[in-house]
Amino acid sequence: MNKVNNLISIVVPVYNESESIKLLISEICNVMESYKQKFELIVVNDGSIDNTSLILEKLSLQFKSLIVINLRKNYGQTAALAAGFDSSNGEIIVTLDGDLQNDPNDIPKLITNIKDGYDLICGWRFQRKDKLLNRRIPSKIANQLIGNVTGIHLHDYGCSLKAFKSEIVNDIKLYGELHRFLPVLANIEGAKIKEIKVNHRSRKYGQSKYGIDRTFRVL
Repeated sequence: MNKVNNLISIVVPVYNESESIKLLISEICNVMESYKQKFELIVVNDGSIDNTSLILEKLSLQFKSLIVINLRKNYGQTAALAAGFDSSNGEIIVTLDGDLQNDPNDIPKLITNIKDGYDLICGWRFQRKDKLLNRRIPSKIANQLIGNVTGIHLHDYGCSLKAFKSEIVNDIKLYGELHRFLPVLANIEGAKIKEIKVNHRSRKYGQSKYGIDRTFRVL
């Protein structure tokens, strides 16, 4: 697929985020319009069983830049990201979670670093607002293990807030839990990678979809 010059594709996988999705889309659009950058916002509804689908349908009439992809069932974050990547038209792709914990105000900072010559910018939630036992400790274990096994040492492999040059993403085939290993896969493709500190916010609505069991799948 031919990419559109100077277009940013923002990919957001969501699952049962009916309470947060309208605010998140508003925040992203406000940030990008202030940044004066052409963008498309691709929200991948990963088989939500709440009102997420209905809300997204209404929001797509309100926000011209919004593209909604509805998956027939809950395939998981990796498959949802892959669907968003396949539908993207931008030279740069930005990813973030749909639960409002990633801060859209960090998006311009990621894009600027990509334009400075990097292929992948990884967010580092250096002041995480998650619970210690079931989120931060498992994540720290996984980060250390991935770094030791792969030789690619990052503080925060699990942060969804990332920016990519589209050609890097195009060469990566995703399945299983591989979205967590995107920096490793990008490194195999010869990508120039940088990690930067980003803001992390407390969860306002609902509950985390991930627990300690996800760490075992990653291991």
